[in-house]
Amino acid sequence: MSDATSDPTVDPQQLLLEHDEAPAPRGWLGRFANADSLVVTLLAFLTAMLVGGVLIASADPQTQAAAHYFFQYPWDTFRYGFEAMWNGYKAMFEGAIFNPKLAQKGTLAGYLGPISETLTNATPLILGGLSVGLAFRAGLFNIGGQGQVIMGAVFAGFVGFHYHLPVVLHLIAAIAAGMLGGALWGGIAGFLKAKTGAHEVITTIMLNYVALSSLGYLLKKKGFQAPPYGQAISNPTDKNARLPLLLGGDLRVHAGLIIALLAAVFVGWLLNRSTLGFRLRAVGANQFASRTAGMSVEGSYITVMLIAGALCGLAGVSQILGTNNQLTGDIDAGIGFDAITVALLGRANAGGIVAAGVLFGALHAGGTQMQSTTGTPIDIVQVIQSLIVLFIAAPMLIRTIYHLHVSTSGVNGTLAKGWNG
Repeated sequence: MSDATSDPTVDPQQLLLEHDEAPAPRGWLGRFANADSLVVTLLAFLTAMLVGGVLIASADPQTQAAAHYFFQYPWDTFRYGFEAMWNGYKAMFEGAIFNPKLAQKGTLAGYLGPISETLTNATPLILGGLSVGLAFRAGLFNIGGQGQVIMGAVFAGFVGFHYHLPVVLHLIAAIAAGMLGGALWGGIAGFLKAKTGAHEVITTIMLNYVALSSLGYLLKKKGFQAPPYGQAISNPTDKNARLPLLLGGDLRVHAGLIIALLAAVFVGWLLNRSTLGFRLRAVGANQFASRTAGMSVEGSYITVMLIAGALCGLAGVSQILGTNNQLTGDIDAGIGFDAITVALLGRANAGGIVAAGVLFGALHAGGTQMQSTTGTPIDIVQVIQSLIVLFIAAPMLIRTIYHLHVSTSGVNGTLAKGWNG
């Protein structure tokens, strides 16, 4: 594959077919294991949860105390450790999916509260993941999600509180402004890549710092800062500019979720059904062959970063017009960097990114509940997220552990092909 990606005479269409083709499965177990590496993904998730369970048990005070006399009464250590693991994951499930105690109230908020929190957390992650995944398919690594989310939130927030427009018009204007802010920030990196060859990883990281510092500056300026001007927080957005709640005032999930799902449909269509998507994928697979075939590699870099920036801008819109109504210094909430893991977990595929975003949204929501209920450090949830990505990024390890058919398909193959492009 490395020889093909450096050969300018390779036909881009044939290269894409080879780039996306998976090796033929062998045997019923091979077919089951190689169906988009679904089994490997599930086993990687299970393995990460098992390792995370050991960490939860290790952080439990009773388990730690019992470990001091492990050789006298080993059963106590195992019993307390299992109880800590069970209670931790039970609390995570109740915080992310369903809580029987809340359901006893018989209200909609009681039944759907945990799901609402999961979807609220998942919405910006899906949008950010789509941004990173789209750029990745074009051969670029968009690590500037933080800056693009911030600028999207700044633009949308400013339109949201500075102007007073009719309900629908104000919301549309604020969403468009957020997309514009993110697109401009992503477009800068794309332009520098196309015109000067500047590596997008370096430029996007630097732009993250510029956006973060610019936000800090704006939050100290009158007209942007909320009175009485004593805290680094912006004016609240107008009610007409806020995304409507989907399930009523007691639940936080908002129309940003619909925007995220529509964005996923758009990205899937763009990559798989459109001429522009074919060109972007061809450039990502082999920029030399694409240039020989008459494609504008530089134009593709600018275009994909504009679209990727707009998607991250929508994540900022979701934050300022949906989840929050005032800008603060942490409005990005780490979305830009979590989006990278979501995109990798979703294999830069629109459907996979949606599923990965919901999974990480559930881990965020459940982790908060786990910490408040059991006292387990929230950092362990972040460790579990990292382990999931680690194991999925190393499918050979999972296949070896569980004695599955060895294949070159999966995340590592996709990553290698993407980076070679």
